[in-house]
Amino acid sequence: MSFFATESYFVQGCEDAESSETRFRLCQELWDKIKTDTEVLQDELNRKILDSLLDFTRKCSSTRQNSDWASQMRASEIPTAALMLGVNIPDHDMTFQSLSDMLKQSVSPHVASVQAKECGGKGLRHQSEILLCSPHRLCFKCPRVHRSVHCSLGILCDWYAARTKVGAQTTVGKKRSSQVRDEQQQPPVVIIFKDLEAFNPRVLQDFILICSQYIDRLPLTFIFGIATSPSTIQHMLPHSVSSLLCIELFQSLSCTQHLATVIDKLILTSHIAFKLNGKVMQVLIGVFLYHDFSVRNFIKGLQLALLEHFHSQPLSVLCCKKKKALFNVTQLSKPNLDRIRQLPSFKRYVEKQEAQEQVNLMTDDSHLKELCQQLIKDLHKYHKNYYPILRCLHTLTSSLPRYPLGKQARVLTCFPFRMLAKGELVSLLQKCVEILQLSKSKKMKNALVQLEELLARFKQLDKEIASRWYNREGGGVLNQTTLLEMNESRRAKRLSPFENLRNEALKFIDNLVKSHLSPPESQPLYEVCYYSSSATVRRHLNATPRTSIQAALSNPYHYLQNDSLKSEDGTVSNAAPDICIAYKLHLECGRLINLYDWLEAYSTVVLAAEGNDPDSEHFGKVDEVKHARFIRAVSELEFLGFIKSTKQKTDHVARLTWGGC
Repeated sequence: MSFFATESYFVQGCEDAESSETRFRLCQELWDKIKTDTEVLQDELNRKILDSLLDFTRKCSSTRQNSDWASQMRASEIPTAALMLGVNIPDHDMTFQSLSDMLKQSVSPHVASVQAKECGGKGLRHQSEILLCSPHRLCFKCPRVHRSVHCSLGILCDWYAARTKVGAQTTVGKKRSSQVRDEQQQPPVVIIFKDLEAFNPRVLQDFILICSQYIDRLPLTFIFGIATSPSTIQHMLPHSVSSLLCIELFQSLSCTQHLATVIDKLILTSHIAFKLNGKVMQVLIGVFLYHDFSVRNFIKGLQLALLEHFHSQPLSVLCCKKKKALFNVTQLSKPNLDRIRQLPSFKRYVEKQEAQEQVNLMTDDSHLKELCQQLIKDLHKYHKNYYPILRCLHTLTSSLPRYPLGKQARVLTCFPFRMLAKGELVSLLQKCVEILQLSKSKKMKNALVQLEELLARFKQLDKEIASRWYNREGGGVLNQTTLLEMNESRRAKRLSPFENLRNEALKFIDNLVKSHLSPPESQPLYEVCYYSSSATVRRHLNATPRTSIQAALSNPYHYLQNDSLKSEDGTVSNAAPDICIAYKLHLECGRLINLYDWLEAYSTVVLAAEGNDPDSEHFGKVDEVKHARFIRAVSELEFLGFIKSTKQKTDHVARLTWGGC
């Protein structure tokens, strides 16, 4: 668990050192489970697209071995898979690594991955050589060619031919002829372009033109990683080049769908005791939507919240599986019992009790432990019932007009069931049945039985309606008596059997929501499992570099922890680094700063720091060393964006920032 550093770092700053080791162990166990579940889930989500790419490369390899005219024409083109990954760039490395590993295991050992940053630099020839050398270096792991030898696809073809020839000779005489033919089939050389949009179009065009000349000797296959749109290929490659490629499009799961699946399977579940409140979830989702679209960074934010919760909340020792939590309740120390009494949710619970019970809870520790065991059990039961009903509510409302969800218990008062046809309503209720079937809670099983009875009555209603509309004795003609009854029902505005049953289903769902979707804050001891410091998460995830830099320059002791740098009233010690002294002096200037005056002031501060006598003859004079130090400090401030040179006065610089941190 690299993020958590060491146990001593985790313990440092904890309010309760007695339970810190237990909390560290629980935190580590929870994070290991989250990490394992995340990796399994990501593999499942990427499995379909990766399997399609594997089938594509196998099919292209077998096409080259056929002798018919269509196959030969197709073999004259370079097979290319255009993989649409979306804009969540930080997550692409994991996908490409999984793809590369699977290709090496089941299709071909010759797989190379190329990034645009590896090909940037000294011109088209230099970049083209890097592209040509990348397959040679990464695919085959050959000894490096001498620098004076020009790396080319010709050398690569000769090596590949020798490699496949040796592989074929080793199998001759050991297997039957059909097996020998299978071994002699040439494995493809797969080159993965991770970020196609970032490549120089001219370099890419030259590379494809060169490769097309060797396609009969080297079975190349390209995989283009595209973040924006398939039209990128048309914009980067002219028709004369794109016609050399046989392109097939592959669409991966979008980042928003990926995140929704992670939240549903990882966070909105009772299997993990640690929870996030609504505000923290909004911060993490906001960072995802407005910054990077990275599911990996979302998980890192969850990891940060997990660490902060166990580090800052001593009662997080109860945030674990039910059996272990009940055991930890019996081991609670006196300070932790007092912390339980100070929890807002527990205070609200005590206020609802009788006077004698209130006294016992506030004075008797053993009685408090017994109650805490029951409250922890109730909290786990609450989660087991909460999430299935929440999924059912989302299933019913996701396709309907949105309503404010401020109070979930009231959401169904205006629930537009009347907008649904009978078939749509039955389909949604059937999905709710499938959700409740996965729950092991007794209350959810009882709700499942009632919901199945409602569905059975809907199906029975279909038969009754059919029997009313068709008269068996009349040969399927609706009789006049039935028509008169229906007309009188409309005049009297009486509800039909379907409307009555629909209202009954609405009432049933409404009761489930009111019973099981109460806010987590209403549960006693919810602070044990829920992390609610959204400001801390926002401060860690939303970087503010200017604030951090100004804080470091204004108060270097905050980062360096050197006692000689301590100062009062926001001043900077004269023993501070040169850039801190120069920064402090520049704050006292206006829009234009005279460099000579700035140097004189800097020299005065530095000489005072060195302990020189202010009354001496040489005090205030600037030597070459101090002049060089000042120039370096000014250059660093210019690099950081605090000042810039100006054409108004050659011996002045312009100040760019105003205000403190």
